[in-house]
Amino acid sequence: MSTLDDGALPPRSADAPRMRESVRDLRFSSIREVANAGIGRSDILPFWFGEPDRQTPEFICNAAQASLAAGETFYTPNLGEPALRGALARYLSSWHRPIDENRIAVTNSGVSALMLTAQALYSPGDRVVVVTPVWPNLVEIPKILGAQVVEVPLSLRHESRNIARWYLDTELLLAALTPGTRALVINSPNNPSGWVMPVEQQEVVLSHCRQQGIWIISDEVYGRILFDAAPNRCAPSFLDIADPQDRLIVINSFSKSWMMTGWRLGWMVVPATLTHDLGKLIEYNSSCAPAFVQKAGVAAVSLGEDVLRDTVSRFQRSRDFLYQQLSDFPQIETPLPEGAMYLFFRVAGLRDSLSLCKALVAEAGVGLAPGSAFGPAGEGCIRWCFASSVEKLERGVNRFRAFLANYDMGNNRE
Repeated sequence: MSTLDDGALPPRSADAPRMRESVRDLRFSSIREVANAGIGRSDILPFWFGEPDRQTPEFICNAAQASLAAGETFYTPNLGEPALRGALARYLSSWHRPIDENRIAVTNSGVSALMLTAQALYSPGDRVVVVTPVWPNLVEIPKILGAQVVEVPLSLRHESRNIARWYLDTELLLAALTPGTRALVINSPNNPSGWVMPVEQQEVVLSHCRQQGIWIISDEVYGRILFDAAPNRCAPSFLDIADPQDRLIVINSFSKSWMMTGWRLGWMVVPATLTHDLGKLIEYNSSCAPAFVQKAGVAAVSLGEDVLRDTVSRFQRSRDFLYQQLSDFPQIETPLPEGAMYLFFRVAGLRDSLSLCKALVAEAGVGLAPGSAFGPAGEGCIRWCFASSVEKLERGVNRFRAFLANYDMGNNRE
């Protein structure tokens, strides 16, 4: 028997251990790259991550603490505790068409839900269409499974001399949804642009995908963060128009709406025929979400409406302030976001947003996210998370203005 059969290390002349090529080819998050440049500096004003600036509400933390005090530290069901699945079913049914709890799976974060979806649906070579610019995870996760990603970009549409919005060309998207396409991935309200897909467009896309047998993966984690709307409204959702048997998976998370980014709790709504096999996938990924975290989730969806209304009100004030401030910059074009928590704006002459954002951290102590992090459609733009106080935003704007006045765009190369 050879030494290799005994499990010994291979000869030193062998190639160094490496991951699969599809993993090696994944993009590293340039948002993290920028943030890493500011680690350890107390003078940084960080607006790079999509994270509210307030801690999780006390009543949510209390629910988790009570669960821990009761000794609830054991394994839970793969698909989630019945109490949380039931609470989510009631919550979703109050906003959309009735949703049965047997269509709901609890996950360890919205990111985990996206990965589970990819594992459930994608095979090597599958064609996946993604509307961009978008949070990089939505583009990179299908590639881990060997899928081929096709990006359909948003564009800017000017409604008046002073108002521009991000816009999706329906015909451009439908042309990309060719026969044999496995899935369409849409994030609305959108990170980074704040674009919100109107229900009329959703209806056209759903009808087309039904005809072609294409799955729709709808990332709706910002669905409750909608601006210029009545307090009892949420963003249009495919759950409003789809039938239970449609090829539709809706992803959501507790992170943004209830200020629970560090809790890592999310959920999925799937056709009931997927639920059994989805439980197996959860078992082989993470087994289950912790009981005390799920108890916090029950409190959030059951008692968190006042928190949500206050959050959206605060964010709208911050959005309006930052939008007005950046609109006064002559070299900046600032589309008005309809939802989420970001301004995604173009800077005239900008060709390398990563270099600018790194320089901004080093020279001005302001942390923003480079547009290139969200795909080729985002280059030339910068994302600013406005989930902060107006006072903090004002300090950031003053630093950004002084920095931009001295920044040489001529040295900003691709």
